[in-house]
Amino acid sequence: QVQLVESGGGLVEPGGSLRLSCAASGSIFSVGVMGWFRQAPGKQRALVARVTSFSSTTYADSVKGRFTISRDNAKNTVYLQMSSLKREAAAVYYCYARITLRTGMTTNDYWGQGTQVNVSS
Repeated sequence: QVQLVESGGGLVEPGGSLRLSCAASGSIFSVGVMGWFRQAPGKQRALVARVTSFSSTTYADSVKGRFTISRDNAKNTVYLQMSSLKREAAAVYYCYARITLRTGMTTNDYWGQGTQVNVSS
């Protein structure tokens, strides 16, 4: 069984910064790509950023240059450093990870529970 536990969400002022964390735990053999999606009210869930196991990154155009995704493979943790936050960044942020379990060597994509980010003055 795998759990992705997110932390770091909360209220931040426009122009401020926030760092999200997401740690995967369980009977994990390996973790492939990890990333972050977000879903604002009335909107579809959209990709924010992803990072491969060898730290190759991709970003949505809307966050490029302001957000930084990184990972700690030893801790099975992915981070999202958010800077120069705009009001449109307010959303529920969901982490995900492609994980191979030791049991049966099965590979699936897993999702965190979501963490709320509010941007308000």
